[in-house]
Amino acid sequence: MARDSYHHVSRPPAAGAPLIVAAHGTGADEHQFEGLIGELRPDAGLVAPRGDVSENGALRFFRRRGEGDYDMDDLAARCTRMAAFIAAHKAAHPGAPIIGLGYSNGANILAAVAFEQPELFDRLVLMHPLIPWTPEPQPRLAGRPVLITAGRRDPICPLPMSEALRDWFAAQGAEVELVLHDGGHEVAQVEFSALADALAAA
Repeated sequence: MARDSYHHVSRPPAAGAPLIVAAHGTGADEHQFEGLIGELRPDAGLVAPRGDVSENGALRFFRRRGEGDYDMDDLAARCTRMAAFIAAHKAAHPGAPIIGLGYSNGANILAAVAFEQPELFDRLVLMHPLIPWTPEPQPRLAGRPVLITAGRRDPICPLPMSEALRDWFAAQGAEVELVLHDGGHEVAQVEFSALADALAAA
């Protein structure tokens, strides 16, 4: 059953509140965003899957050969699985806005799903994503709010690639915002503030 295709934690949203699909970064797990979401948007529902790919014991959502060198066939297959998982939870909560929230590898898998099936999300928050290819045009992203956060000195997600992703979303007509801090791959306070604003707006 697609709804249980990942080990995950979940809680239903309150009436009128969004459902947040939270995808962790490499080496974390399904609990990475649990406490933070509870603080920032306690009425929101949560679905947080655990990555099922192990990279030397660190959990991820798809395979890679090296930093920024993705196994694109594996990514495509796991995007299909993730999309079905999200669709099943969306169907279980009709009317609840769906927010995709991911950090690093989690941001990458959610972005890849949105490239193919943007209708699964009402809003995206992509923290430190790395998309080392140019996606095909996706006009169905038009009007969807997308927040990207990144570090100007991030050695894993170089600033030009974050800016290129922003520009790609903008070219699709998405309402995209890029929030930057002066550090690296760590999450800074300015990102938490932008995330809080995005969750409050949903």
